[in-house]
Amino acid sequence: MNTWSGTWVAERLGVELAGDERLRGMLGLALRRNPKRAHLLVSNVLGKHVPQAPSVVYGHGVGLGRRVRELLGDAAAARAVVLGYAETATGLGHSVADGLGAAPYLHSTRRPVAGVAAAGGFEESHSHATSHLLLPEDPSLLAGDGPLVLVDDEFSTGNTVLNTVRDLHARYPRERYVVVALVDMRSAADAGRLEEFAREIGARIDLVTVASGTVRLPDGVLEKGQALVAEHETAAAPSGPFARFPAPLEGTQPPSGRITRVDLSWPARLPDGGRHGFTPAHRTALESALPAMADRIATALPADAHRVLVLGFEELMYAPLRLAAELERTTTAEVRYSTTTRSPVLAVDDPGYAIRTRLVFPAHDDPADGPGERYAYNVAGAGFDAVVAVVDSVADTPALHTPDGLLARLAEHTPHVLLAVVPSYAPAAPAGAQDAPERPVTMLPEPLRGPAFSSYAPDEVGWLLQDLSDVTLEAPTEEREEAIQSGGAHYAESLPVEYQPSEQYQQLFHNALDTSAVRLAHAVGVVTETVLAERSPRPVLVSLARAGTPVGILMRRWAQHRHGLDLPHYAVSIVRGRGIDANALRWLAAHHDPRDVVFVDGWTGKGAITRELAQAVEEFEKAHGVSGFDPEIAVLADPGSCVRTYGTREDYLIPSACLNSTVSGLISRTVLRADLVGPDDYHGAKYYRELADSDLSVAFLDTVSARFDEVTEAACAEAKDLLAADRTPTWEGWAAVERISEEYGIHDVNLVKPGVGETTRVLLRRVPWKVLARAGAGSDLDHVRLLAEQRGVPVEEVPGLPYTCVGLIHPRYTRGATGADGTAVTL
Repeated sequence: MNTWSGTWVAERLGVELAGDERLRGMLGLALRRNPKRAHLLVSNVLGKHVPQAPSVVYGHGVGLGRRVRELLGDAAAARAVVLGYAETATGLGHSVADGLGAAPYLHSTRRPVAGVAAAGGFEESHSHATSHLLLPEDPSLLAGDGPLVLVDDEFSTGNTVLNTVRDLHARYPRERYVVVALVDMRSAADAGRLEEFAREIGARIDLVTVASGTVRLPDGVLEKGQALVAEHETAAAPSGPFARFPAPLEGTQPPSGRITRVDLSWPARLPDGGRHGFTPAHRTALESALPAMADRIATALPADAHRVLVLGFEELMYAPLRLAAELERTTTAEVRYSTTTRSPVLAVDDPGYAIRTRLVFPAHDDPADGPGERYAYNVAGAGFDAVVAVVDSVADTPALHTPDGLLARLAEHTPHVLLAVVPSYAPAAPAGAQDAPERPVTMLPEPLRGPAFSSYAPDEVGWLLQDLSDVTLEAPTEEREEAIQSGGAHYAESLPVEYQPSEQYQQLFHNALDTSAVRLAHAVGVVTETVLAERSPRPVLVSLARAGTPVGILMRRWAQHRHGLDLPHYAVSIVRGRGIDANALRWLAAHHDPRDVVFVDGWTGKGAITRELAQAVEEFEKAHGVSGFDPEIAVLADPGSCVRTYGTREDYLIPSACLNSTVSGLISRTVLRADLVGPDDYHGAKYYRELADSDLSVAFLDTVSARFDEVTEAACAEAKDLLAADRTPTWEGWAAVERISEEYGIHDVNLVKPGVGETTRVLLRRVPWKVLARAGAGSDLDHVRLLAEQRGVPVEEVPGLPYTCVGLIHPRYTRGATGADGTAVTL
């Protein structure tokens, strides 16, 4: 008797699958690495996670399409349009369209395409990647009044379908919708929502599925599932909390000659799928070309290949499926079909678990949201004599061919790998179109605002972040430092434990704020007046979270106080070595003119973030066809001489650098980790609501803005002088850091943090080695001296230091490392 592939999860989490007797044959269970939903229903007939006979996969879709045609009748079916969901149901939806007959097909996509206007979009709330774009080449494709057939692999809550219909019905109202899925797994509470919604919009909505049932989830299943995932990942990973998620069954680069490229001779101008629409004429052309293309693959296969996998690529499911089905029909080999995916799932090698093995490899289609992991499930160990990898030409990049790329991963587990590339279809530009592509429309979530997220007032800032407040991310400083320096983790994958200041340190903060409020207000006035005069008369302020956020709010307050302007202000994440949050830029480009965006930060050190932003904006423009973002940062203080727009170039204490979240709206530093931040998610951060009693965020802002009146005249005069002056960056800070790095034997500029603000961060978040202080530096360093004393870190006075101080992170740190005095570092 075969073991059901959901047994492992059911026994450990108490998850129950109830309903039609066919359900257990169609579905297994696995655990997601996803903070939104613990379990994953793994289809045995979809061709995504589980290799299956292509005739079974295609047959289920075509059979559903035929049932829809019977439901609608021939006349209505002839006017229908089929819409499939990315990524899992793109091939299923296309197969349904084939079964329906003459219906054109479109699937949603998570790949923005420059120059193609979005005809709609929607959110998939439980997914790891939520925003869907609809990008038909023919704008009228969805505008008819015939039935709209919506196809997904499972109908779980109904939210995705409701979001889609709500969006499209507002644009293109029609009388009839048909929802198609392999399985209907709605709970009793969700079952009536579809009918109620149909009455609300005055349309008929029918449901066609193969099987139906429900998933019964016990209380606390999300937390239990996350704990179970963590337990098994930790057991399989290198020790320590910062080891990256492992790639099971990894090996070395395969020997040359094991990867063969097959020329399909794909017909010219035949779309590779339904991203921009697929018409009955396209279907006819594909049917005609399939035998010859499959024959080219069969000829390239070794004669002794008895078991063959055709592996599609993420949204590219239909073309590989049809090629696989033709191979199955015309050869004697046992052919199976599945596709790669973005979805992170735990692998457990147990017959009662649906995902037995996992191959991990880097994204290879230069995704707009940046690099990330991709997966192929149940391929390793499955005994395939050959694997035919089918990708589109956008994905045929150097990353596909690297030693850790998909092809190498496959070659570790099969003697023969064939690569077939389908040309990525690019819609022709409409007559009279401008050369510059249109900005893609985004369906990303609206910004988070206080008081739900942060202690700032809702009009002060909108956070283009996702809330990870319920996720434990903090770890001891010494473990973080060791992991970061060893290469085991990136600094943005975890958070330091929030520093709680002593009474003596808090008093230093208040003293510093009292003495520097006028100086800060003056600098705020200078930088804001410079921005208004030189950058944009109505700028959109975009702070780099989190140090830039208080400065952005102060600039917004100045513009309101001095000019009566109500400027938009957002906070976005930028991560050294990883770039800016591309999804946040997508949202900004969809809601504002990029030419009005002014990036804001607190201060410059050596200018690493300045360079990071310039590179990130350039890459974003290439990927999305969106131009106009100016990567130059406006800062309160520019001691490193890295930017042209600043309030001062003096290196003095900005009190907001003294503390962490308690002076930044109770928001953590931003987090970018693959298991928490999906390709279409904003970067994450936490809201420390429990620190409300210690919060000084609004007090800091109010103290500085209360001094605006007395500095207005002087600030405006200095801004006028600066506008006429040569402010070309000299990058002297970077040169100084390189010199210090060599003089002190560190040989890594990332471990040298120049300026009062950066030195404070070293003492609060990292493992400091020593502090260099300019000889004669006064009260600006009182808090630095106190923190250094508390942590046992020497402060060394250096004559002629270009910064007031420089913090040195302990080089080559391990938990047995020694400090400058030869004793263990005090933590």
